[in-house]
Amino acid sequence: MQEYEVRRGQAENVAPDKLKAAMQDIFGNVEEKDGRLVTNFGALKPLAAWACKKNLCIDTKMDPTVPDDVAGSTIKAFNTFLERVTGYTAKERGKRAQKKVKAGKL
Repeated sequence: MQEYEVRRGQAENVAPDKLKAAMQDIFGNVEEKDGRLVTNFGALKPLAAWACKKNLCIDTKMDPTVPDDVAGSTIKAFNTFLERVTGYTAKERGKRAQKKVKAGKL
């Protein structure tokens, strides 16, 4: 499970209805199981997302047997989803994670 910070002012994006809309828009079909939104897309089998505190929690399993083009499109879609919901780009998320590691918080 991975927890992603949500940019200030973007907290409404982790509300269940907005989160589901974003997932449907990017990944297609979405089901609700045990309070989590679950989908299968490309190499993500499955991807579960839910709000935890003020953050976004994601649990994924990757299928390593998919072709390279499917893996690339899966990563692109996943990063698009995270950027839309959290408000941070992949580069910004990486920099924030590095700061936490250096500060000893991760």
